[in-house]
Order: sequence, then structure tokens, then C-alpha cells
Amino acid sequence: MPKDFLKGASDEYDVVVIGSGLGGMTAANILARDGMKVLLLEQHYKLGGLATWFKRPGGHIFDISLHGFPYGMVKSCRRYWSKEIADSIVQLKGVRFDNPMFSLTTTFDRKDFTNLLTSDFGIEEETVSRFFDTARGMNFYDDQDRTTRDLFEEFFPGREDVVRLLMEPIVYANGSTLEDPALTYGIVFSNFMSKGVFVFQGGTDKLVKSMEKELKANGADVRINCDVEKINVKNDAVESVVVNGRTIRCKAVVSNANLRSTIFNMVGEDHFDNSFVDDAKEVRLNNSSTQVYMAMNPDDTVPRETGDLLFSSTAERFETDLLLSRDITSRTFSFYYPDTRPDKKERTLIVSSTNANFSDWNDMSKEEYEASKQDLIETTFDALEKYVPNCRERIAHVEAATPITFEHYTKHISGASFGTKFEGLAVSRKLPEQVTGLYHAGSCGIIMSGWLGTINYGVIVANDVINQITSASMPA
Repeated sequence: MPKDFLKGASDEYDVVVIGSGLGGMTAANILARDGMKVLLLEQHYKLGGLATWFKRPGGHIFDISLHGFPYGMVKSCRRYWSKEIADSIVQLKGVRFDNPMFSLTTTFDRKDFTNLLTSDFGIEEETVSRFFDTARGMNFYDDQDRTTRDLFEEFFPGREDVVRLLMEPIVYANGSTLEDPALTYGIVFSNFMSKGVFVFQGGTDKLVKSMEKELKANGADVRINCDVEKINVKNDAVESVVVNGRTIRCKAVVSNANLRSTIFNMVGEDHFDNSFVDDAKEVRLNNSSTQVYMAMNPDDTVPRETGDLLFSSTAERFETDLLLSRDITSRTFSFYYPDTRPDKKERTLIVSSTNANFSDWNDMSKEEYEASKQDLIETTFDALEKYVPNCRERIAHVEAATPITFEHYTKHISGASFGTKFEGLAVSRKLPEQVTGLYHAGSCGIIMSGWLGTINYGVIVANDVINQITSASMPA
């Protein structure tokens, strides 16, 4: 008999949370902490969504997500999770850029970037200051017609090198392009410029296990291998979910799944207004990723000055199309030194990450697909050789992930690593106006992508759910 992963689950909950990415887990934790009866459902066998990990023989533990997030994670984790989690967040000191235009190392904060832009790039300090202040002042209500390209042309006309320095890390952080609204760049960039780039010491395995412990301590019912097939709606309100063939009633649903799959697959467009459906159909998916995971031989490592994050490129110019191309010219290398997981076997791990188009990897034969993955590995070795000499002989384990891999494990449409483009945010926020009790806390709008964004979006949505349920229970 197959295992019943819903054994012992109740027939009814206040809130069902679909998906255990950081947004879903945070929403579930706040709701449970508030006294709500919460069921968290994850279709995979591990919690965490894209912020999870996997193990390989030899003591190798790989984080899925590219590590690096703003200092705001410390405050959010302390407030919405625990002091223990917040205290494990440490700064990455070495962020490197190496490309035909420039090569430098930075602490990736406003002070250091100002010094670099004025001394190395020759920009007037007053211009740099106005740029940072403008980015810091951006908010959700700004003009969406102003693109990031427009922003750079205003402050640094003709300076492709400056654009590369300012833009390339954000492309990898949340998938933005020069044609996206400037506010989606300004808000994220300003978050990083606060105090630099940070990482969770101990790895995502420790982070997610700590979050699971906190969830259960607060009374949340947490289930893995539970795939939600349908969200049932009656009289324009959420009634129940169907999961692993079982119907479970609830007052509200928080979907941490892809926005489009939530609307069109789990609910069905017949439950929404025609104009809303039209808007939802116009929401564009963001791009996907490829990654190459490499574990160095035991007792072998690389000098610390190699960096923590290395934005490397052989492209003469910065172009977002090149960052998505199968003909890879730009890679971000994440170096995980032994002190990343101080309580585990001493291992040095390297993860190469590139943005990618799902369409470039879809519809291949099995043979073509496997050959393309091997080519991805070999070309990554070629690029890494500059920074880790004789890397092929020094690496004990290597494997690659593609957009097809991400689609398979996360069920994100087209393996979208960053959810949807910015127009998805308005659609996401309007869901409860269409169906009472239906909420979305998935990655959308670029701003809500990345670790900090998804956690904070989970907070916002959890508070909306609490207000709805509390208001509904009050006497008329």
C-alpha cells in the first residue's frame, strides 16, 4: 500500500497554504502563530521550494538557490521567524566582477559602490549620490512606463560599463531586464545597497529545518508529497481543496504556487470576471535558470580571495539577451567554503548559475538533452579554469540542472525561477476581490522575487488573511 501522507490530517482547517517556498512557509508561520488552524501542503518531498537543498554521496550538500540576499533578511527573519535564524545570517565580504570591461572586488554596499563609481569609473560624486537617492525613493506607485534603461540613460548616458556594474547582479538576483519598470530595479538595488550581500550560514538545509521546527511548534500541520489538484469555489468563495484525491475544507487558501497555474489550473477561469481573466492572461512568465553543481575533492579548496560571488563574463558588452542565450558568455559562480556549513564535513562547493530560456531546452530528444547538459558542464569547466586551475581534476562530483529540471521539481510553469513579470503583482493582489478567501504569495512582480521579497510577501498576505477571517467571524 502506498503511504498516506495525509494520514491524521483534519477534514477542515482555517487556512490551507499550497507550497512551501519561503513565502508560503512565512505565511503559514504567521497564521499559525496567530492561532489559525493551518495546513501547509508541499508537493515535493522537501520543504523550501527553490530555497532548498539536495545531498550526494561523499558528504556533498548543495543549495539550490544562488546565495546572496539583502540585510533586510535579518530583520524579517528575527520578526517573523526566530532569533536563532536571524543570528545565522552573515555578510559575504567578497563580491567580484570579472569581464572585458573591468575586474574588481566589492563589499556591494553604497559606500563602496560610490567609491568605485567615482574613482574607477570617473563619475561625479553628486551624480552618484542623486542616482542612489532616486533609486532609494522608488516605490510601488511610481510610473511603470519608465524603464531601467531610461533610468541609466538619465544618470549615466553612454556608459555601458557603469550599466554592467549596476545591472548584472540584479539580473541574477531576480531576472530583471533593462526593459522592465525602473521601480523594479530601484527597490531591489536599494535593498542590497543598504549593507551589502548576506547568506545563511549553515546552508538551506539548516534554514529550512529550523523553519519547519518553528512551524510545528506554532501548531501548523506540515505535509510533504501532497499535490493540490484543485481549489474548489462555491458562491464566489473558497470552499475546499482537493489534495492527493482527498477533499479538505477551509476558509481561505494561500497559494505559494505560480500565479498563472493558481488561476488557470487550480481554480479555473470560469470563477473570475472576464476582465480579470484577460489581465491574468497578459501576465508574462519570468525566465528560468541553468545551474552546474560542483564539489571539490576532500581537503581541496580555493583561496578566499577568489570571492564568495563571482560575476564572470567573456562578453564584450552587457546585453540581457546574452544572459539568457544557450551560447553562454556570463556565469555567476557561488563559492561555498567549508565554513558555510561548519557543523558538516569540510567541503568546498562551487555552483555556477546562468539565466536561461525554457524554450531553448524544451522539445529535445532524450539524447540531445543529455548531450546539452554535458556540454553545459564542460563549458562551465572551461570558464571556471581561469579561477580554479586544473578544476576538472580537482572536482569529485558534478551535475547540471536546466529549466526542465526546475519545472519537474517545482512545477513552476516553464521552470520560471522568478515567477512572473511585474504586471503579475496587481493580478496577485486582486485575487481575493474575485474569490473570497483566495490569496497568492508566490514569486511575482520581480520585487517579490528573491528570499527577502518572498518572505515579506508572505507576511503581507498572511495579515490579509487574518483580517478576512477575523472580520467574517465578528458578529453583525
